[in-house]
Amino acid sequence: MKRQVIPLRRETPARLVPTGTHCTLPAGAFVTLTQSLGGAYTVIHNGNMARIDGEDADALGFAPEVLNLPPPADGRVSQEQVWQVLATVADPEIPVNIVALGLVYGCELKGRDVHIRMTLTAPGCGMGPVLVQDVERRVGKVPHVGDVHVDLVFDPPWERGMMSEEAQLELGLY
Repeated sequence: MKRQVIPLRRETPARLVPTGTHCTLPAGAFVTLTQSLGGAYTVIHNGNMARIDGEDADALGFAPEVLNLPPPADGRVSQEQVWQVLATVADPEIPVNIVALGLVYGCELKGRDVHIRMTLTAPGCGMGPVLVQDVERRVGKVPHVGDVHVDLVFDPPWERGMMSEEAQLELGLY
C-alpha cells in the first residue's frame, strides 16, 4: 500500500502503537496512512503511530467496516461466529489474519464468555498489546458475547509451520 496523507474528517478515537493507549485524533489533523489490515488502519500523527478501528474508517474517507453477524436464535454465543471474527484480525506487521498465521491456539466458550489462547510470532513482539485489544474488541462484537479473555502464551513457541498453506502461499513461503 502506498502511504497517503489524509486530513481527518472528524475527531477520531485511536490507540497508540505499540502500547494500545487510547487517544483522540483531532478533526482536520493530517495523518499519514501507512497500513490498512484486518479492519484497522495504522496512521502516523505528530510522529506517533496510532491505530484507527475500521468502524471509524469514515474519518479517513473510507467506508466503515462493520461486522454484521445475525444473532443466533437460541441466545447462545456461536463458536463459528467467534472463529469467523478472529479471522478478520490481521497481525499488525504481517498482512495475514491471526487464524491463518496459526497464532490462535484455542477458543473456549464458557456461557457468554469467550476464552482465547493465542501467541505472538515472537515473545518480544511490541505489537502484542494492540493485537490483544484488536481480538478483544472484535470478538466482543459477536452477538451474545459477554466478556472476552485473551491469554497470551508462548508454549509451544510459534513457528512458520503453524501457518496455513494458504498463508504460506500468500507470503511466498511455500
